[in-house]
Amino acid sequence: MKPACERCDTPLAPHAHGAFICSFEDTFCADCADELDEVCPKCRGELVDRPARRK
Repeated sequence: MKPACERCDTPLAPHAHGAFICSFEDTFCADCADELDEVCPKCRGELVDRPARRK
């Protein structure tokens, strides 16, 4: 899992909610995903909630 948003560098803990990924695992925070209309700027795929890991 990527530890930060690829657009704004906001830290994204593996066990926390609020991270979004595409099928290539490009990772964005919730604010950036909203600004991007939930579309990955790299692959143009859908951004979906990243599953959280257990602590």
